[in-house]
Amino acid sequence: MRLLKRCVVFIVILNLIGCGQQGTQGEEPTIQVKLADGRINKMKIEEYIAGVVAGEMKKGWEKNAYAAQAIIARTFTLKRLEENGNNTISARHEEAQAYRPENITPEIREAIKMTRGEVITYQGEYIQGWFHSSAGGQTTSAKAGLAYKEAEPPYIHSVESPDGLAPADIQDWQVSVGLEELAKALERAGEKIVQVKDIQVLKRDDTGRIVQIEIIYEQGSMQLHGAEFRTLIGPDKLKSTLIKSIGRSGNSFTFSGSGYGHGVGMSQWGAYNMAQKGKKAEEIVNYYFKDVKIVKKWN
Repeated sequence: MRLLKRCVVFIVILNLIGCGQQGTQGEEPTIQVKLADGRINKMKIEEYIAGVVAGEMKKGWEKNAYAAQAIIARTFTLKRLEENGNNTISARHEEAQAYRPENITPEIREAIKMTRGEVITYQGEYIQGWFHSSAGGQTTSAKAGLAYKEAEPPYIHSVESPDGLAPADIQDWQVSVGLEELAKALERAGEKIVQVKDIQVLKRDDTGRIVQIEIIYEQGSMQLHGAEFRTLIGPDKLKSTLIKSIGRSGNSFTFSGSGYGHGVGMSQWGAYNMAQKGKKAEEIVNYYFKDVKIVKKWN
């Protein structure tokens, strides 16, 4: 009886998100959005996507950049619901996507309307709708940018990204991390560290991103994937793994780099630039994701 109930619940979820049914048009799903304060709001998915686009992109951007983000955010949401096996998604950007309904503008509403129901699929399945702020000029693989454990998705590829309109503090940045702060961050990886002595880059990918890094401290050393190291330090502090140099000065290490985010999938500043040059939302999506299809799931 319990197995039967689980099967019924799973079928309801499959019907809700319409997974594995390329080109099938149904009703717009209703989902639950868990807010930062713990409250849960039930809403139509298009209303949620409007809040995501408003949270993930700046005001005054080109409508086609908003539209590209909407297609990807819609896909990201349905893929996440499919993987979670329920219809609840977090409003926290650390757990899913940023959600700022108070920032919705008429232009964002138009972008949502013009892409209504559109999602990205590869061989009939929703893709991993990854996006980030700026690729620093070149996107990367999921393995390099996200320390992705599964096989590299065939639709993810490295492309030149026109990120030249990103702010100066994204194109080139420096951040200092104190020895005590660094030690506490690395303890979250399970190592008790007294003092970090040196940091060595062991491997980079073809885009220059750090893939393997070694932390040398008094008791020994530890190796981490670049993406894991960034997460431990804080992804908003260490803006990307496209780190050009690491230097020590006194009681801190200084990291110099470019870009903001993991560098996988669509660059938002790249999409902004492409939209300004007249590219449509579908062209932007198909540039950043290889051999995919954009299909309409509901009217």
